[in-house]
Amino acid sequence: MLFVEVVATSAQVAGVSGRSDKRDALAALLRRLEPQEIEPAVGFLTGEPRQGRIGVGWRTIASAEQPPAAEPSLTIDEIDEVLTVLAGTAGTGSAGRKQELLGAVLARATAEESAFLFQLVGGGLRQGALAGVMTDAVATASEIPATVVRRAIMLGGRLDTVARIALTEDRAAVEAVALEVGRPVQPMLASTAASVTEALAELGESAVEWKLDGIRIQVHRAGDEVTIYTRNLNDITERLPQVADLVRTFPGSSFVLDGEALVVDPASGRPVAFQDSASGIRSDEGAGTVEAAAGSVQPFFFDLVHLDGRDLIDEPVSVRRPLLADLTGASCIPGTVTDQADAGEAVLASALASGHEGVVVKAIGSPYLAGRRGKAWRKVKPVHTLDLVVLAVEWGHGRRTGWLSNLHLGARAVDGSPATTRDGFVMVGKTFKGLTDDLLRWQTERFLALAEREDQWSGPQTGVVWVQPEQVVEIALDGVQRSTRYPGGVALRFARVVRYRDDKPPEEADPITTVQAMRAG
Repeated sequence: MLFVEVVATSAQVAGVSGRSDKRDALAALLRRLEPQEIEPAVGFLTGEPRQGRIGVGWRTIASAEQPPAAEPSLTIDEIDEVLTVLAGTAGTGSAGRKQELLGAVLARATAEESAFLFQLVGGGLRQGALAGVMTDAVATASEIPATVVRRAIMLGGRLDTVARIALTEDRAAVEAVALEVGRPVQPMLASTAASVTEALAELGESAVEWKLDGIRIQVHRAGDEVTIYTRNLNDITERLPQVADLVRTFPGSSFVLDGEALVVDPASGRPVAFQDSASGIRSDEGAGTVEAAAGSVQPFFFDLVHLDGRDLIDEPVSVRRPLLADLTGASCIPGTVTDQADAGEAVLASALASGHEGVVVKAIGSPYLAGRRGKAWRKVKPVHTLDLVVLAVEWGHGRRTGWLSNLHLGARAVDGSPATTRDGFVMVGKTFKGLTDDLLRWQTERFLALAEREDQWSGPQTGVVWVQPEQVVEIALDGVQRSTRYPGGVALRFARVVRYRDDKPPEEADPITTVQAMRAG
């Protein structure tokens, strides 16, 4: 099949708002695919190529731009092959090789295909065909119940693989997809609660456990074979040899653990900043990088979904938690089972005092809902807010095409501040989170009126609009981390828009010293 048909379907999905309309458009395409095209096409349409992160920056992509072809000729198979080569290209001179490869592809691409590839390769594709809608589309195209497809994806780990099975085999083959030690499972996710007291009031008796600020890991052991995956199901076993060695000492012989790995300061016993854990554990330099970090990588496990031939995914927390504690010992996450608010709040206080970010409250009767963000788990973290100034805004992609979306945020400079971004403000981060359609419409009009210049990436409405630093916005964030990217030496973590503060002039925005102090605290 020609790649242009995927691009056209993406545009069709982006152009409709109803979930059923999106599903039907995707299902229509899925029915026409050849077997070998299914996995690549699903990855393209969900914005998650099966090759993972391609590792191509916007500068490389822009440098590879070519005049558009008059007629489409690229196929799905060809694009899949190109992405495989791009993902495997690394080392000295790799940027040039990637630019050359992209240039050859873009020379054959139509304008629509080029725009789609820019977003796909750059990791910015947002066209509305996300996993949930695609799952429904697979069910519709294969005429297999959505519940059967969803469970297979949860246990089989990959949407694109299950899609291929559903569309090329039958219901029995999809139902046969089961939890398998050594193959990653989609992790269960938590919803949010304002407080432990609120969470316990809704859930009743629950396990209240520390929430760590490390890297989510899923550990599989079959005999002496240990495999470690990230929350995105990437294999990082070689980067965590200490964790693998520790898990081999546990008494079971076959199990699947869910947990968190973080780097602990050997002097204080407290966790280091998130990006220090992340940079070590995710490093491309191999296991030695982590092992060299003063021997300080420490795992904590908070769930157990399989043990010695017994699947526990449908068992309640009341069954899984004692088995987890017996298996992992001192590596079991600290916490308690309670329905009392004061006891739960005490766990939160102990987690924060130990340098962690909060707690997770888990209903004692809840199963492990793989791949879902259910209401049975509630995360509770202190929320910080800052009043910052908008310095620039990026044009949106996919459903947000035509709207100004991603905000560049600045704190007010003070005496002794580092070099400012512009006009007395120091850039501290970006966000496109928390924006409703009404806010997107409003801010597009507002910032176009404040525009001073525009830097285009690949044509109109594809770059950055620099604005007069006048608009104050209230931003919620989980914390602040060290940064070499921004001049103030700090960057916001998980920033999202709360509201625009028309009542505040930019002179009353929070100063850079306040942002820096949040990291110090």
